Amino acid sequence: MHHHDDAPPPQDPDAFWDGFYRAKDQVWSGNPNALLVREIENLNPGTALELGCGEGADAVWLARRGWQVTGMDISSVALERAASHARDAGVGDLVTWIQADLAAWALNTPESGPGYDLVCAQYLHSPAELPRDAILQRAVAAVAPRGRLLVVGHQDFPPWGRHPAPDPALPTAIELAAALGLDALGWEIETAEAIPRTVEGPEGQQAVVHDNVLLARRGV
Repeated sequence: MHHHDDAPPPQDPDAFWDGFYRAKDQVWSGNPNALLVREIENLNPGTALELGCGEGADAVWLARRGWQVTGMDISSVALERAASHARDAGVGDLVTWIQADLAAWALNTPESGPGYDLVCAQYLHSPAELPRDAILQRAVAAVAPRGRLLVVGHQDFPPWGRHPAPDPALPTAIELAAALGLDALGWEIETAEAIPRTVEGPEGQQAVVHDNVLLARRGV
């Protein structure tokens, strides 16, 4: 699930996100997130849960590397595209797609066993009200012993966007780790940094924005 710069969405998030994806045949590039690739490509594959998987590029990339992936998103339109991409990539049997409102999602422990080796969320931002902290707290609980949590998110937005400046400001990776209580829970912080990225606006103007990256490993 990603931020969007247009007018405020309707109250029904299902309808908003389905409309968001129906507006274009393809919303995202189809390439995996570069920071997901950077942080995960050298790990041994296991089970993975992606929250807000959208059109499935990250989930498909994980599956092609041997991960058994569960991709979760509120939009059935996005999930249909994701499933098609997985089939086209020959990894349809390695990905399970679940339509769910992340605001109401909770790990179904009996079915999910001890949790996932990787739980990730890339750009879990929304113009609609979204309880991001609560969702990420549940993500923490879904990580298996010795598993990892990866959260990639915006720290700032380009000046030409209509997306309002976040209030309060979006947390840094270190602040997010503290808010999630990872130190108290005995997690090892493997990456916590802001990565600069140059973006181009509609009139060719450029700006440097930053993405926060938190990768943490759960203890035994």
